[in-house]
Amino acid sequence: MSFNTSSRQLSKTDEAPEDVPSQEVTPLDAPAPRDTVQTSEAETPEVSAAEAKAPETEAPEAKTPEAEAPEAKAPEAPETETAEATTDPEPKAPQAKDPEPETPEAEASQTETSQTEASETETPETESPEAEAPDADAPEGEVEAPEQAAAAPDPAVSDADTPTAPRPRRWRRVWGGWREKYPVAARVLAWATTAVALAVVVVALLMPTQADKVRLAAFVRLPVEAIFGAALLIVLPRKPRIAVAAFAGLGLGALTVVNFLDIGFNEYLGRGFNVVLDWSLFSDAQGYLQDTFGKGGALGIAALAVTLVIAVLALTTLSVIRLGNLAARHTETATRTTLVLAIAWVTCAALGVQYAAGIPIASEHTMQALQFKAEQVQRTLQDEAEFAKIAKKDNFANTPPDQLLTGLRGKDMMITFIESYGRSAIEDPVMAPGVDATLTAENKKLTDAGFAAKSGWLTSATYGGSSWLGHSTFMSGLWISNQQRYRTVTAGERLTLPGAFKKTGAWDTVGVMPGVQKAWPEQNFYGIDKLYDSHKLGYKGPKFSWSTMPDQYALTAFERLVHSKKHDKPLMSTIILTSSHQPWAPIPELVPQDQVGDGSIYNAIEKAGKKPADIITDSTKSKQEYGKSIQYSVSSLINYLVKYGNKNTVLIFLGDHQPIARVSGNHASRDVPVSIVAKDPKVLDKIAAWNWADGLQPKQDTPVWKMNAFRDRFLTAYGSTPAP
Repeated sequence: MSFNTSSRQLSKTDEAPEDVPSQEVTPLDAPAPRDTVQTSEAETPEVSAAEAKAPETEAPEAKTPEAEAPEAKAPEAPETETAEATTDPEPKAPQAKDPEPETPEAEASQTETSQTEASETETPETESPEAEAPDADAPEGEVEAPEQAAAAPDPAVSDADTPTAPRPRRWRRVWGGWREKYPVAARVLAWATTAVALAVVVVALLMPTQADKVRLAAFVRLPVEAIFGAALLIVLPRKPRIAVAAFAGLGLGALTVVNFLDIGFNEYLGRGFNVVLDWSLFSDAQGYLQDTFGKGGALGIAALAVTLVIAVLALTTLSVIRLGNLAARHTETATRTTLVLAIAWVTCAALGVQYAAGIPIASEHTMQALQFKAEQVQRTLQDEAEFAKIAKKDNFANTPPDQLLTGLRGKDMMITFIESYGRSAIEDPVMAPGVDATLTAENKKLTDAGFAAKSGWLTSATYGGSSWLGHSTFMSGLWISNQQRYRTVTAGERLTLPGAFKKTGAWDTVGVMPGVQKAWPEQNFYGIDKLYDSHKLGYKGPKFSWSTMPDQYALTAFERLVHSKKHDKPLMSTIILTSSHQPWAPIPELVPQDQVGDGSIYNAIEKAGKKPADIITDSTKSKQEYGKSIQYSVSSLINYLVKYGNKNTVLIFLGDHQPIARVSGNHASRDVPVSIVAKDPKVLDKIAAWNWADGLQPKQDTPVWKMNAFRDRFLTAYGSTPAP
């Protein structure tokens, strides 16, 4: 405790001992004492640091001898207090007590002085610049270093009587020192941090959900959510403000993550992310990444994705908190700015001002996105109950077996799906030339072998992926557009196309599915008696990215294991080919049929092929390789049919969905080609009313049906009698 301060406090007491002789003890390093005593009661409680550090000591007229020790250390105590004041946001002055006052009056006076000093020397929570300034101007030799002051405590004050002032956190001390040492750099860093925080919030509020809409104009708008948020944070007290800002930042971060998912789903599946149903697809995505990039690559991508999610949540939260605190520190400026922006937003909204078509300056993007997601959740929950009712209605559920498919009795049936075979393959200017030439050449092969074909368009229930939704839509006659519907229909007893053939008792049903790599309970739903998955086809060659084996090998194995065997009944075969599955690198090549063997021949082909990384980021290269994969799959299938088909063979082949948007193009249709091929002209005569195009290539004006309509049209055309 400073003796100067104590002397001023003692002068305020009404009763000072008169029988004690006045003494002054001057420190060795201090100048001679003054004759006057500064004890004016008009002195303000805020004692400047310069006065606190003055080496001159003034004693009251009456004082006890025991006060000599504190007086001798007077120059040290203020220096300790000043050093602490520069680092401690809430320093408290120690209270020094006279150990043995001679009289009760002196004891009372000293106690009163200590209490008064403690109340007057308390500093506010923030640092006072006035308390730090005199340090630089103090004469050399009069001010001790803070470390020295701390190392030499006042012997007259015991540790028990001196309260310990809380030390600030280390990072605050370090930051405070760096800020004082480099003030310009500190200001620039603060401005840059604020600018980044503002940019993060604006981008999060205005981020589109489709990649083709991400452009500068989309982010140079006035988000109404930011205006409302700023107005709220300005008026809130500190603790509620930080809580609200943190909650809003986390919510904004979560919305940003969902926006990224929307962009990805629109890019690959042609639709946004469904927050109720699509979480289950992440396991399939992990499997695809593992098959494409290996276990290490898939693990690295997954770790990167998790890190990015955490980073987005942290960044948006800290950004909103920083902007809220800034608005609270500059309330008047923030209020005026918010009011101006609100007026500008209302004006632009009323006048319908736009940068370009569909990009209004007055934005409600986040509110609209939240409203859409809420409605999507509601629709999804309602759809489950509604679809369960629809799935129970089946026009052919009670049709007797002898009244099903009477026009196809004795025929060997093949329903074959070509992965990602979409309309874009036939019409896109990059892919169409090669694919169209292949279709023309393969159609000539069919004609030369005595086959004929008719082709049309079907609109798939899925896009870019989720092939099983397309398969189930085509074969069940129901619109299976999401995973919930798929689970509902496969858990029931809906009559499928393979199931209809099985129900007649006139066909054996077989499934050849090289893409199935684990247990597949849907086999019973589809009515497939015998399933040949990737483990039962005897393949010993390499995988081609996701595809477990080349299409040519899968068809050759089907011939060896199934079709070439003697059967009491014709076959109804469901075959799902996979070589045209993304990422379309590497792509198999056709080999002589007698060299296919166990697939070992494909080792050299796979090693010589392109890697997924070579094309996955290049849209044009992806289109070119996709077109080549379609050519390979179509050629493999037609070559098989020409070689092993006969007069009783009927082939239905189609695509399950369009390729991803990066290949098919933004806003492409969901149409896929479908063809029926047969040698018996009666088979195609029964569908003449469909007005499909001749050959393997449908025309632009060929009728387009929804994919779920095919089942009932097909069953009706080939002699099935409806019986709901």
